Amino acid sequence: MLKNVSYNNPKQEDEINNFVGKPFSLIERLKMKGIGSGKLLIVSASKEIENLLILDQNINQCNIERRPKGILIYFRVLLETYALIIPYYKLVIFKVDSDVYTIHIDHRKVKIKVKSNKDHEFFRNILNEKANLKILNLVKNGQLLDLILGLKA
Repeated sequence: MLKNVSYNNPKQEDEINNFVGKPFSLIERLKMKGIGSGKLLIVSASKEIENLLILDQNINQCNIERRPKGILIYFRVLLETYALIIPYYKLVIFKVDSDVYTIHIDHRKVKIKVKSNKDHEFFRNILNEKANLKILNLVKNGQLLDLILGLKA
């Protein structure tokens, strides 16, 4: 889901919070050693996002915010801020090159170039968070035991 988040809109904020969870509290952020990435370079994107990015002549950069049930990819176009909202169950990440990742949701994609080991660690944390959430959901639904027993049989 792609949204213009430039302006304070409580309805939109509630919709985002329902989709990917409320932002982490200050204590949780400190325990997690941060929830946001640094500036990441957008190499390419799907048509809809690319059409927004070509409106200005600036370097196409983004940053990523982790939430309890997903991530938000923020980028600026002209004077507007856009967010690509991705819940973990729709998130697909590919490591294309040693320093390039592609993030997919449905028919949208963003290809991102990372600069440092800290950025690579951030992507590992996102994937770990996604895996942990999937395990928690299996435990809540009582399917984890079935899965384990199915693998042993």
